[in-house]
Amino acid sequence: MNATDRTPADLLSSALAADPGRPLVTFYDDATGERVELSVATFANWVAKTANLLQDELSVEPGDRVTLLLPAHWQTAVWLLACASVGVIADVGGDPSAADVVVSGPEPESLEAARACSGPRVALALRPLGGRFPQPPEGFADYAVEVPGQGDRFVPYAPVDPEEPALIVAGREFSGAEVVERARAEAPDLGLTGPGSRILSGLSYDTWEGLNAGLYAPLATGGSVVLCRHLDRLGADALDKRVESERVTAISR
Repeated sequence: MNATDRTPADLLSSALAADPGRPLVTFYDDATGERVELSVATFANWVAKTANLLQDELSVEPGDRVTLLLPAHWQTAVWLLACASVGVIADVGGDPSAADVVVSGPEPESLEAARACSGPRVALALRPLGGRFPQPPEGFADYAVEVPGQGDRFVPYAPVDPEEPALIVAGREFSGAEVVERARAEAPDLGLTGPGSRILSGLSYDTWEGLNAGLYAPLATGGSVVLCRHLDRLGADALDKRVESERVTAISR
């Protein structure tokens, strides 16, 4: 990636310019058997649409807080980069009552917690291929209904300041520049040594370590991630086969 990249959104832009067709996020759910592979271009398109949803439909502004009550999932990765693109704070697992917008997964306890947000509420069904809810939860916009009609190109109304808060996880606040700097600095310890590196991560997104292995470090180094949900349900032999078939070069679990 470019030395001038200062925010996670910058990292994605550089990846798109360098090689839009290469895989960026390959997602497995070992509870359902789902596998989804997103190239840089496909991932960036989802990010652009989601950023337009945030900016134009949900009316967020730089500095606003978006609480994400979501698991480690490819759509969560999209939301993290969309927040970075707009310049809002992605608060992972934070307090919905303190949020300007809340984004929830389909679990009843998550949806119930999200109702504490007095602002817009968005729900993700987390179904294969980004499918919608059969019946949207009351009081929530269905992400899969709202996002397809958004624009494929995103331009923020105001430039994103890399020194402003961009991420809160496990009670720790990071600026956009800190996310990029830490991702780059910690990548070698994860086994990510540059373009072509491919990490398999079974870590949750509720810690910096999980977010870094499962998104930021691969993005910062020109690598890619095999993001696995419910990896504990996969046997040792099946894991070995996945590592081989996906050409994994490093593992975090």
